[in-house]
Amino acid sequence: MAERHTLERLSEAYQTAVPDDLRAARSFDWYLDALYDDPKITRNAHQRVADMFDHYGTHYDEERGVVEYALAAEDPLHDGENVFYGREIHEAIHEFVNKVKSGARGLGPEKRIKLLLGPVGSGKSHFDWLVRRYFEAYTREDAGRMYTFRWVDLCSVIDDQDPDDDTVRSPMSQDPLVLLPKEQRQEVIDDLNERLDAPYTLRNDQHPDPASEFYLNELLAHYDDDLQRVFDEHVEVVRLVADENRRECIETFEPKDKKNQDETELTGDVNYAKLAVYGESDPRAFDYAGAFCNANRGLFSGEELLKLQREFLYDFLHASQESTIKPKNNPRIDIDQVIVGRTNMPEYREKTGDEKMEAFNDRTKRIDYPYVLEYDSEAEIYGKMLANADVPNVHVEPHALEMAGLFGVLTRLEEPTDETVTLLEKAKAYNGELEDEEIDRRKLREDAAESADVGEGMDGISARFVGDEIAEAIMDATHRDRNHLSPLSVFDHFEANLGGHGSIAAEDLDRYERLLDQVREEYRERAIEDVRHALAYDVDELRRQGEKYMDHVMAYIDDATVDDELTGRETEPDETFLRAVEEQLDIPSDRKDDFRQEVSNWVSRRAREGRGFDPQENDRLRRALERKLWEDKKHNINFSALVSATDIDDEDRSAWVDALVERGYSEDGAAEVLEYAGAAVARSEMEGGE
Repeated sequence: MAERHTLERLSEAYQTAVPDDLRAARSFDWYLDALYDDPKITRNAHQRVADMFDHYGTHYDEERGVVEYALAAEDPLHDGENVFYGREIHEAIHEFVNKVKSGARGLGPEKRIKLLLGPVGSGKSHFDWLVRRYFEAYTREDAGRMYTFRWVDLCSVIDDQDPDDDTVRSPMSQDPLVLLPKEQRQEVIDDLNERLDAPYTLRNDQHPDPASEFYLNELLAHYDDDLQRVFDEHVEVVRLVADENRRECIETFEPKDKKNQDETELTGDVNYAKLAVYGESDPRAFDYAGAFCNANRGLFSGEELLKLQREFLYDFLHASQESTIKPKNNPRIDIDQVIVGRTNMPEYREKTGDEKMEAFNDRTKRIDYPYVLEYDSEAEIYGKMLANADVPNVHVEPHALEMAGLFGVLTRLEEPTDETVTLLEKAKAYNGELEDEEIDRRKLREDAAESADVGEGMDGISARFVGDEIAEAIMDATHRDRNHLSPLSVFDHFEANLGGHGSIAAEDLDRYERLLDQVREEYRERAIEDVRHALAYDVDELRRQGEKYMDHVMAYIDDATVDDELTGRETEPDETFLRAVEEQLDIPSDRKDDFRQEVSNWVSRRAREGRGFDPQENDRLRRALERKLWEDKKHNINFSALVSATDIDDEDRSAWVDALVERGYSEDGAAEVLEYAGAAVARSEMEGGE
């Protein structure tokens, strides 16, 4: 049993997690010295967010040609709980990061809203949530630290200052550099850029917020423009940490009642409690509680952004293009933040078709965030869902999640324009099961991009629906005292609930049911393969046959001979044997050279990497050899026993169940698949032998 946590241990862990200088008050001189040591401290929001993605690590997936950011691909902060799967998703994330990095360099996207566009349940909101969590964590680390300032001892100089406001923190959490006059500030920034090791240039031409500008002017007038004395006696620099709950540097904005939308929710409003103290036109009587104010120096996240009224969206124009907001009864305020919006397809189509929204649309950078189109990756989403939940003691049988994923993916794919390619083949190609020599994946993607309304994967059944049905099937299994979840039970839940789901249009129902039938048939073929494997599989024989195949392939390619296994004499490559293997994959004679070269190249790559030959690690070769092994051994199998066996203790049947258990099935699941697919195998072989 793990050691108990005591309050002392919990307190020590908390103190370790808190930045050392979280509550320290420093001088402006100290801050200047810190900047010269590390100029990145004064980065703007786009630059800080861009560096954050790189800070947690990146990886280039050479096989898929996609940059993956560890933040989303591994989720180190949460032990992988929020990992994202699928090529399309990581491409969308990479595009988002590129927009932020372009903004960091001042190339234009810093003046645009980053609009995540996708269907419901595609994961865009969760990605946005994850970015906010990592930004909070990053600002707590030394690499991501930032600072703001507070005014102190104001009542000693400003006669009408409310005693409650003797100490006032920068209401916009601005960088202390904004307090320097622009000429002197630029001199400092020029120095810092000479020391900066980064792909971007530091910039800061903001004005202090109206309240800070008021205090600065009052104090400078009192001290005869002695800037140093003002800073030494009335300015303290403090650590700034992003915290969404406290609305510091991160703000999420959700549409309220359309008829009662008020721009003050975004820009702030008069502080009525201070009106009697300072008067209506005094900047000290303003409440900097608007969403744009709270998000300054960090991230603004707009949920369902395009559900806002057109007039309400106009506030985003200045916020994005000019990096300013103009509250009622207050001077304009400079802002520095990454503005992210999220929206679904119906709202996007409505707003893009509105000519009066042209200015707003021109200030957005659309980032398509589609559904996953690789069903193995889709299955990993469901696996993550189950791993993060308290799942009953129910064994998930082989193919259950993959076939559920296949169904979801099929509903999202565009029909191939090439009539020789079926939708199922396209799904397999996207999943990496078919080589480019068989089906050109790039061409499939290009054709789909041209034929899709917005983009491939932007409609169809969501992972949320599929996940819900898997959860229902699991609970149904527990109610029926079944200890396993089979693909068949998942299919039954799909079929029962497709018509009653609110997000599935009635006109799509027939097509989805046809696709479900295709998935059932695909599972049937895979179940039959598993049963054949259980009846005839022999790992040693598979390796021996694989080694023999490779010996003869290499001799064929090199126009050489091989040693005969029985006589030891030099013989020509056994073409009959080679074709017996290759025909298991329906490889025609005129394509045999391509397949042999492909396998040869795979073996050579492994050799260069110091890895030995293992036919089970090459999916196509493994399947071919397994089928060849089946053809060799099926004549010795008692198929009549397979058809009629009812006693699980039957010697043959028990051996078959054990073989399926080794393949990942539970005992009950193995018995079910034997009943479902075993009889089909037996009948086909018995009929074929008649």
